[in-house]
Parts: sequence; structure tokens; C-alpha cells
Amino acid sequence: MSNIFKFAQIALHESSCNDLLDLTHEAQRLALKGELNFESIIPVQSIEKVKFPEHPLLLPPREMPKRKLGTPTGLAAFFHAIAHVEFVAIYLAWDIVYRFRGLPEEFYRDWLRVADEEAQHFELLRVKLQTFGVDYGDLPAHSGLWDLAQDTAHDILVRLALVPRCMEAHGLDVTPPLIEKFKQLGGDDNAVDILSRILTDEVGHVALGSKWFKFLCNQQNFDVENQYQSLLLKYYKGGMLKGGFNRELRLSAGFSETELDWLVAHSH
Repeated sequence: MSNIFKFAQIALHESSCNDLLDLTHEAQRLALKGELNFESIIPVQSIEKVKFPEHPLLLPPREMPKRKLGTPTGLAAFFHAIAHVEFVAIYLAWDIVYRFRGLPEEFYRDWLRVADEEAQHFELLRVKLQTFGVDYGDLPAHSGLWDLAQDTAHDILVRLALVPRCMEAHGLDVTPPLIEKFKQLGGDDNAVDILSRILTDEVGHVALGSKWFKFLCNQQNFDVENQYQSLLLKYYKGGMLKGGFNRELRLSAGFSETELDWLVAHSH
């Protein structure tokens, strides 16, 4: 029987872009058929060993070219940037599976499903990109996304607070206005459909972050809201959080009113 941690090790350390997509879908297929083993049989290697494909070229966020949605070049750059977010999200889902052992089997099944859905998002965006004559990797991408994984590799609660419940939750705030912008531009129902599909799934992914954060806080006798606040204050490196929180989506993804009020008070 195939083992989830072997799949994860290959995904993170030995995969090309296409290999990563194929093995992610294969692992999920095996999990759904009951043919995946969840026993921790291989040691965890340092997060520094994770390897990304040679392309795209990764640049600091401030060096990324500006994207204007009114031009084909700008649209290609926009969809490339979103594709990169989804590509790194596959790695993030596999890394939370690989790095943190001794958790319930349901934890690993949940995050494998996330990896599979992120791979589906990436594939939709890649097809979209190709309509502009561009493939993933042809344009530069921003290097900041994986930094949070490295900063949180030592502690599952920190990872859950900073990745699904901070970085990915930010997508719940910024995606609805993007969908509206494409609706107003008109003529690209496919873009609206892709972004709407991603948004629906991401609410579920953030909700899983909330579910497991609460589970582990309760297991360790931490107050959930206090622990979330203290971890963000300690580990969030961006200064003040970006505001404009979508309360409705965040509440449906497992945030409490108290957490949202605190986030508003600590944002700009």
C-alpha cells in the first residue's frame, strides 16, 4: 500500500511541475479508495531541503512588475501571479502533511484534499494563461509566499495561525472585489468562473485551518482566541495586518467575532 509521507517527500523534494500535479491527484485518488497508508515510516527532512522548479524566476515583491487588467499583457501577468499563489499552495498543503506527524488520520486526509484542490486551481489557471500565449514559469513570480512556511516549520499551531488563518484568509478579503472587477470589465466569464471556484474552495481551506487550530488549542488547554492573537503578534512580520476583512466569509471559515474585531484593531 502507498504511504502518504512518501508521496509528500517526493512532492516536496523531487518533483517537476507536471510530476507534482500528477502525484497529488494520484495520492488523493488512492486516499479516496482506501489504498493510502498513513503510518509515519520516514523521518522528516529540514524545510531547507524543499525544492521548487527552476522557473519561474522569483523576485522580491517590490520588484514585481505592475499589472493592469485592461491589457492582454497585464491580464497574463495577473493570471501568472494567481497561478503562482496556487502552485505554492500545493507545496504548503503537502508540507503541513509531511512536517507535522502524530496527528489524527483525518488531519492528513483533510490537507491532502486541499493539495488536490489547489492543484486543480493551478491547472485551471494554467489553461487560462495559455490563452494569452504564456505558460507558468514564463514570467517572474514573487518570492514571499514560501517564507511563511519556513518561518513556521517548527510548530503546527504557528503554521495554522500564519498560513491558513492569515495568509490564505487574506484571499477571502481580496478575491470578491477581483471577481466584481472582472464582471464590470465584461466579456470574460471564464475568469469569473475560475476565481469564483477558487474562492469557494478557499473558504473551505481556511475553515480547515480554523478546525485544526481549535482542535490543537483545546488539546493543549490554550484559549483559542488568545493563542491566535499572541501567535500573530509574535510571528507576523509584515507590521500592521492589511485591513478590509470580509467578515461574512471569515465567519463562515471559522473565525469568531472577537477574532475579527481584534484583527480590525490591529490592521491598517
